[in-house]
Amino acid sequence: MQPTPFTPATIVVPAAGRRQAAVDTRAIQQIDSAHYLHPFTDFKSLNAQGARVIVKGDGIYIWDSEGKRLIDGMSGLWCVNAGYGRASIADAVHAQMQELPFYNSFFQTTNAPAAQLAAKLAAISPPQFKHVFFTCSGSEGNDTNVRMVRRYWDLQGCPERHVIISRKNAYHGSTMAGASLSGMSYMHEQGGLPIPGIVHIDQPYYLENGKGMTPDEFGVKAASWLETKILEVGADKVAAFIGEPIQGAGGVIIPPATYWPEIQRICDKYGILLIADEVICGFGRLGHWFGSEYFGIKPDLMTFAKGVTSGYVPLGGVLVGDKVADVLIEKGGDFNHGFTYSGHPVACAAALENLRILESEKLVDKVREDTGPYLKQVFEKLIEHPLVGMAETIGFTAGLVLVKKKANNVHDCEFFPSELDVGMVCRGHMFGNGMIMRAVGNRMIIAPPLVMTRAQIDEMVALIKYCLDATLKDLQTRGWM
Repeated sequence: MQPTPFTPATIVVPAAGRRQAAVDTRAIQQIDSAHYLHPFTDFKSLNAQGARVIVKGDGIYIWDSEGKRLIDGMSGLWCVNAGYGRASIADAVHAQMQELPFYNSFFQTTNAPAAQLAAKLAAISPPQFKHVFFTCSGSEGNDTNVRMVRRYWDLQGCPERHVIISRKNAYHGSTMAGASLSGMSYMHEQGGLPIPGIVHIDQPYYLENGKGMTPDEFGVKAASWLETKILEVGADKVAAFIGEPIQGAGGVIIPPATYWPEIQRICDKYGILLIADEVICGFGRLGHWFGSEYFGIKPDLMTFAKGVTSGYVPLGGVLVGDKVADVLIEKGGDFNHGFTYSGHPVACAAALENLRILESEKLVDKVREDTGPYLKQVFEKLIEHPLVGMAETIGFTAGLVLVKKKANNVHDCEFFPSELDVGMVCRGHMFGNGMIMRAVGNRMIIAPPLVMTRAQIDEMVALIKYCLDATLKDLQTRGWM
C-alpha cells in the first residue's frame, strides 16, 4: 500500500539566498549502484531499488533530488545538533584550509585548533576531565579506550586486568574493537567477533526484562548483572565497564533512574574503570553537555564524536579523566596508538565554531528547560494511538513501541511477530510522507536537531501521527491487525 502524501511535508521551501542545484537522480543512482558500497546495507537490495539522493539541508529539513522536503528526525545520524546550513562553520573550515589544511600530531608537533579544542572540551566537560585524545570517529574512540585502559592497567602492574564488560544491544562502533564492544549479535556473526577480552551483560530494557517489577526495582536488578559478571570473570581480571548513558542505535533504551547510580557503586566497589560512550548523548542531546551529567555518574573516560562538529566534518575522541591521564603521563613511555588525522586542524576548527554556536544560542539550556520538556509533553501523547504501546523521551531523543494489541500494562501488550518487520513498514510511510524516523525492530525512534522549535515539534509530531495512521490502515489491509 503506497503512503498517501502528507501535503505540508512535501512543499519545497528553498532556504533564503540559497539555490538548490539540479541533480539527475537516475544518473546518480546508477553511479552509486555501480561503485558505492554503503554501510550496514544489503547491496543487492539497494541496487535493485536505487538509493535516495539527498542534495540539500537547512535547519531541521533536508531535500532529496526530486525536490521533496523531509523533516530530519534523526539529525543525520544523531549528529547535526546545530542544524543544517551553518555558514559560520563552513567559513571556519574554509579559513583553516587556507591557513593550514593539515599537519599531523606525531613528531612532537601540534596545531592551534587542536590545542584550543582540547582546552575547550576540558572546560565544558565534568571537572575530572582535563585531557583529550583525538580520533576521527566514535568507533576509533572506542578502539582507543580498549588500548588505553589496558595500557593503564599495565602501567599499574596489573596486566591481567584486560577484560572489558559491555552490554547486549549496545552500539559502540563497527571497527574490530568497536563492533566487539557492541552487543549486536548480527554484527558478531560476521568476522569472528567479539575479539578476546570483551564480554557482555543484558541491557537495562524494562519492557524486555522488567515484567513483575517496578522500574526502580528493575534498575537495581539490571545493574546487579554487572556485579555478577565481574565475579564470574574475576575482579582481578576486569579492566573496565562501558555503556551509553542511553542506548541509541539499540532503540533509545532509557534505563530506570536507579540503574546508573548502582552501576557507579559497583565500579567503585571493584575498582574498575567506567567508560561512558557519549557519542550520541554528548553535546546537548539530553539537555546537558554530556549524558553522564544527566544521570549523575562520574566516568573515567568519555567517548565523543558526532555532535562535537554537528557532523559537518568527521571528528571523534576520548576525554580522559585524571585517574587515567595521571598514570599515563607520570609513568612515562610511549602510548603506541594514534591516527594520521588525530587532531586534524580543519576538523578541530569546525568543532570550535560548532561549540560556539551551541553556547551562544544556549541550545543545551533550551533542550533542558524548554524544547526538551515540550517534546516530552507532545510526543508522549502518541500513547493514545492504537499502534503505540509505549512512548518515552529524554531530552531530544524519543522512542515509541509498535504493538498489535494494547493493554493497561505494556508487558501485557500483544506484539507483532518479528518476521513481519512492522517497524520497516512504518518507516516506509514515514519516509514516503516526509518524516525521517528510524525503525529498530518494533521501536520507532527520533533524535532531532537541537535547533528545533516548539512549532516545528508540533509539525513533526503531527506528521508522525499521520504516518502512524497510514501504517495502521496498511497493516489492516494486509490482514496483520
